[in-house]
Amino acid sequence: MVTELTHWIDGKHVKGTSGRFADVYNPATGEVQAKAPLATVEEIDAAVQSAKAAQPAWAAVNPQRRARVLMKFVELLHRDMDKLAEALSREHGKTLPDAKGDVIRGLEVAEFCIGAPHLLKGEFTDGAGPGIDIYSMRQPLGVAAGITPFNFPAMIPMWKFCPAIVCGNAFILKPSERDPSVPLMLAELMKEAGLPDGILQVINGDKVAVDAILDHEDIGGVGFVGSTAIAHYVYSRGTAAGKRVQCFGGAKNHMIIMPDADLDQAADALVGAGYGAAGERCMAISVAVPVGEKTADLLIEKLIPKIEALKVGPYTAGDDVDYGPVVTAAAREKILGLVDQGVKEGATLAVDGRDFKMQGYENGYFIGPCLFDNVTKDMSIYKEEIFGPVLSTVRAKTYEEALSLAMDHEYGNGVAMFTRDGDAARDFVNRINVGMVGVNVPIPVPLAYHTFGGWKKSVFGDLNQHGPDAFRFYTRTKTVTSRWPSGVKEGAEFVIPTMA
Repeated sequence: MVTELTHWIDGKHVKGTSGRFADVYNPATGEVQAKAPLATVEEIDAAVQSAKAAQPAWAAVNPQRRARVLMKFVELLHRDMDKLAEALSREHGKTLPDAKGDVIRGLEVAEFCIGAPHLLKGEFTDGAGPGIDIYSMRQPLGVAAGITPFNFPAMIPMWKFCPAIVCGNAFILKPSERDPSVPLMLAELMKEAGLPDGILQVINGDKVAVDAILDHEDIGGVGFVGSTAIAHYVYSRGTAAGKRVQCFGGAKNHMIIMPDADLDQAADALVGAGYGAAGERCMAISVAVPVGEKTADLLIEKLIPKIEALKVGPYTAGDDVDYGPVVTAAAREKILGLVDQGVKEGATLAVDGRDFKMQGYENGYFIGPCLFDNVTKDMSIYKEEIFGPVLSTVRAKTYEEALSLAMDHEYGNGVAMFTRDGDAARDFVNRINVGMVGVNVPIPVPLAYHTFGGWKKSVFGDLNQHGPDAFRFYTRTKTVTSRWPSGVKEGAEFVIPTMA
């Protein structure tokens, strides 16, 4: 049975009115399991007007009481963890343990946001001048919005709406139409946690909805995660409309393996970071850079049996699966096309997963793991983000050559080095022009109380996700200079005020 999904407006499920729908597939079977309504401009406006009406009263609630809603929300996430993970896996395709990790990484940001009373404190200077005090306040933008991707349908929506809401904003969430059920479930849990109606709206949609959000005069800030091309579009259109915008785009994450590295540890790290979630992570390691021919030969020798032993299957197989299908048939075709292109351009396909078929799931979007060796930086598989279970190996003769590969690439999201040499690691950390750096850590995603964000074409905007930057993004600073009558001099003053 195909389920017709809804929007979430003003604290309740609302049927779409456009008559347009996006098919939501089960990636393991290729079957349509739901239809997501695609919003009209009018539906976006209805959600914004509801949010705008509800927001002033919510902003007037003190930060501690707003934080208590998130405290309850965290409790409910733990209660419904299995239910959320199953729904997520069913629409995205990732394994149940990975789906639970998706929820937990969002939950951790909610936990961090419970500290809002401290994070929203301003500054105060007593006696800044004769009888003058100066203080600052952090105040909400009003209505903010988030446009989130398919690959983390629980985590990234929570990265967006938790800090926005606890700062006193109302929030419009436009999740991916490929896997929209979990965001709707999160909205239900926020209401159960005590969030007033209208403060969190979930609107399903496509480019019509995105453009309506970017153009709406009552939305003060927009956050986006997706491809670089669309991130640039969202940033350009949103800022042109006078909004505060943060956009996170594509990635091509390198892992440098030094000759002194523990190669067993490095190989395990590459397999987990390269093939987990079928490679559909913006922080996936997609390029291995061994330094020296001997290092490269030994690394490939260790990687091949580990990769060939990977278990690919549907999430219903439980813990006996390492990764599942990719999200859509179109994604599968694009990935396979890039693998074919890599072979044509002369790379060595050391492990070929193109012909993988899952018995009983022949119509699913499965791809076996692929490993390339002898990749060069002029090849398509090196330049482009593949976003699938494909690892490319680029052999570097020296550390400097390896470093330059990551530094010269147009993307700058994440990077890692595996080494036992502290001096080399320190040099790497200081010189690399990438936003998130790992030393013997393959996926250097910061914990919730630090900020997440890349450099170069991986990001547009100057404030990162979660951590303290989230509170800066979703608030504006108001600075007050006050002096009471006893400190006021007689007569007009015609010079610029100073503290002299």
